[in-house]
Amino acid sequence: MTLVHNRSRFINKQMLRLQETPEDMPEGETPHTVSVFLFDSLVDTAKPGDRVEVTGVFRAVPVRVNSNQRNLRSLYRTYLDCIHIRKEEGGRTRTKGAAQQSQPQPLAASAAGDADDANPDAAYFSPQQVEAFRELSRQPDIYEKLARSLAPSIYELDDIKKGLLCQLFGGSVKRLSSGVQFRGDMNVLLVGDPGTSKSQLLQYVHKIAPRGIYTSGRGSSAVGLTAYVTKDPETREMVLESGALVLSDRGICCIDEFDKMSDNARSMLHEVMEQQTVSVAKAGIIATLNARTSVLACANPAGSRYNPRLSVIDNIQLPPTLLSRFDLIYLVLDKAEEQSDRRLARHLVALHYKNPEASAAATIDVATLTSYITYARTRIHPELSDEAAEELVNAYVELRGRGSGRKVITATPRQLESLIRISEALARLKLASTVTHEDVTEARRLLDVAMQQSATDPNTGTIDMDLITTGVSASERAKRMQLQEALLSFLQDRATASRSSFRAPQVWEDLRQQSSVPVTLFEVREALGRLHGEGKVVFIDDTVRVS
Repeated sequence: MTLVHNRSRFINKQMLRLQETPEDMPEGETPHTVSVFLFDSLVDTAKPGDRVEVTGVFRAVPVRVNSNQRNLRSLYRTYLDCIHIRKEEGGRTRTKGAAQQSQPQPLAASAAGDADDANPDAAYFSPQQVEAFRELSRQPDIYEKLARSLAPSIYELDDIKKGLLCQLFGGSVKRLSSGVQFRGDMNVLLVGDPGTSKSQLLQYVHKIAPRGIYTSGRGSSAVGLTAYVTKDPETREMVLESGALVLSDRGICCIDEFDKMSDNARSMLHEVMEQQTVSVAKAGIIATLNARTSVLACANPAGSRYNPRLSVIDNIQLPPTLLSRFDLIYLVLDKAEEQSDRRLARHLVALHYKNPEASAAATIDVATLTSYITYARTRIHPELSDEAAEELVNAYVELRGRGSGRKVITATPRQLESLIRISEALARLKLASTVTHEDVTEARRLLDVAMQQSATDPNTGTIDMDLITTGVSASERAKRMQLQEALLSFLQDRATASRSSFRAPQVWEDLRQQSSVPVTLFEVREALGRLHGEGKVVFIDDTVRVS
């Protein structure tokens, strides 16, 4: 029997793997999965990571023991023939039509004007809902009210909540005529002591984010974050399966225990956080996958407690190239102060015995908040006004000027791009079509708060972006140069025709007796290694010789 192609009718077919949601899972069990087959117009109606409700016919088909024999297995293979599929939001911000929202907008054209008429998300909101959102946005304290509504059970942390709020709303995606694209997604890192509600903030943002994956650093691998190769059960061909970052496309990927992630897994984040793509070359498959996601991560210090005498790099031991890709880096420290501890204790105790409805009167409920974020993300595309653009230039120049006298880099172009994204998010949360001077001023304040916490040199107490970009502050770099010059001068003065080589511990002992500045043996060995690399001395097997 042969197939007659010109008399046959072919239709599209797609197989999905449907997995049980975590909240519907019985206690102590792993999530169940079932295969779902889609045909014709139902193909590509759902994307990986969507929460769906499927109506179909549950079928069972026999499976042969061998393809050349007619013997059947005792267990049948089951699957679901899909008849209807519906996306289910479940309290999250909606993402249907997010392609319209995430399409890069030309810089010269209005992103908010003509998009409303053709936006398929218009069907989501009735005129009454839109008017309610507009009425809410006209409240004078809408910014503070939204910040209070984000994780209201967590005490204070107001600036951190405002930064996370800006991440949820996001900036506008833009593309130049040359093809260069500016991302609108923000990346935020929370660093601090244990027990400071970092993981609770991650859980709350994950609950109301449009889509995304919550993962832990210790339980994540490089292929689990990006993509892995597997065999298709029907065609037996090698296919790509999406990882957590690809599944979080147009959403937020929440990574807990970021400091415990392996180096291989962390290296995959460099491309995702800047280019927002994942490049894969495995098993003959070469592909570039979209990962237009915001990364929200939290990390604990290496010694469990944050050491204020050390920099952020030394505390959490993350590579500077990865840290510099975060727009906002917040320190969440547990400081012992009687008045603050008393207020925190009263807040926590009140959660257990007071009427929660009374305290929630000044906040927005979760359903309204998620709908409000959805409307802002899909319908509002703010543009920079002339005064806002001028204020951004002035803010960047002032940030750069803070370290001009000390020859210290206090801001980089990445900080300017972060300012633009935060300003657009602040305008979007007020449902404004233009970014105003006040938005830039508040964005600058939020960035200053994050920089003062994370980019402050513990030796000088001043902001130094070299800590984030290179891992070494300008003062530390100057100290190393002085030590190198002192060592070279010391060795040249001691070297004679009869003795030109010295042991490193002896050099350290002699130098320590003459110097008023404390120097460690490790620092001396590092300086000798740098002098060896410059060709000024020969340093081998802990022995140094003047060349």
